[in-house]
Amino acid sequence: MMRLSPSRVLLVEDNPNDLELAQLAFERGRFANQVDVARDGAEALDYLSARGAFAHRDPDDLPRVILLDIKLPLIDGIEVLSRIKNDQRLRHIPVVMLTSSAEDRDLAACYALGANSYIVKPVDMEQFFNAIQNIGVYWLLLNHPDDHIHPADVP
Repeated sequence: MMRLSPSRVLLVEDNPNDLELAQLAFERGRFANQVDVARDGAEALDYLSARGAFAHRDPDDLPRVILLDIKLPLIDGIEVLSRIKNDQRLRHIPVVMLTSSAEDRDLAACYALGANSYIVKPVDMEQFFNAIQNIGVYWLLLNHPDDHIHPADVP
């Protein structure tokens, strides 16, 4: 049975500075027990499908939330979002687009594909840190998803 891990986050980010700051924000907030990282879109999809470098992962142990950048190497974030939301096994996982793109077409495309939230990364380091902590508080502490999704039950 698939389940959302209560405090597991998948962070899909290729910028090493943003990655380090986001991990620090989750660590200091103490609301994510596990922050798994994918540095490009292909790696994110491998993680979610437990294949390639992630073949050892339990494919039914899914993250509670995915933070996904748009501008990624190999497969961009919009395509990753599309694949997640078109996969019956994955589409219930909340996806927060956390990106430097403030372009209206990206925002519209992400919401049309089923993104749960779209946040433009603040340029200021402290504001970025606070944004990550707020995301963690909402998606890991305040939001109450159905943690036991059965694919057969999802239309």
